[in-house]
Amino acid sequence: MASNTITTLNYFHPPSDGSRPYTDIYAPSGKPVHNWIEDPHEVQIEDVRGKEELYKLDNAGFQYGREAPKHTSFLNDDEIEREYYPESIDLMKRVTGATKIVIFDHTVRRRLPGETDSGPEKRQPVPRAHVDQTPAASVARVHRHLPPTEVPSLLSKRFQIINLWRPISHAAVDWPLALCDFRSVDFKKDLLPVALIYPDREGETFGAKYNPNHQWKYLKAMTPEEFVLIKCSESIEDGSVARLGPHTAFQDPNTPEGALPRESIELRALVFYD
Repeated sequence: MASNTITTLNYFHPPSDGSRPYTDIYAPSGKPVHNWIEDPHEVQIEDVRGKEELYKLDNAGFQYGREAPKHTSFLNDDEIEREYYPESIDLMKRVTGATKIVIFDHTVRRRLPGETDSGPEKRQPVPRAHVDQTPAASVARVHRHLPPTEVPSLLSKRFQIINLWRPISHAAVDWPLALCDFRSVDFKKDLLPVALIYPDREGETFGAKYNPNHQWKYLKAMTPEEFVLIKCSESIEDGSVARLGPHTAFQDPNTPEGALPRESIELRALVFYD
């Protein structure tokens, strides 16, 4: 039975002084970590369990599926890269029809109540509506992770960035993941480019700005045997397919007391087609 929920989601609002929005993860003492304004809004999130098939990468910007991973510990980065990456590439190729997939990183999140997201061992669910890359940042990722001789040919055909997200250890009842149907997003008005500043380079993400038309979805109590593919970038820009899927973790007020803190993994992949 579907179980819709009403909760508060955190959107992005541009800096009041008109300056370029940024997030500086390693900001020195005294400098703000970000200059954009957090903009909370109450929204309804629809549980799509039982009708997952309605939501595809090319219409909604995300797609649910079920396939248990062979790798199940997710405790060691080397093991994840050695064991989970290859099976995930195979899964993503079968679902998308892509011919080449390059996973360029992953994040394991284990929620620790009261903990801040202060390092790779303490990555927490992200409670802000966002998209991981802008189109410019997506192209930069291809240049960063692939040989220069291959890049022109790969970028001359269809190219995407897709995340593969799934719970680990137990169902994600606590702080589940919400996804915004691209058909309810105004691409030109609802997405705020935010510079992501690292010590040695700069990336760029989209922060989602509030729009009352947004249609948020989730799959209640996703299990480790279930996954969702999230489109972060798409080279087809003619309006025929979804270009991305804004997403955010959220606190579900209906979470039962004593629910285990959320644990999840997301892979980020460059996806190419012939």
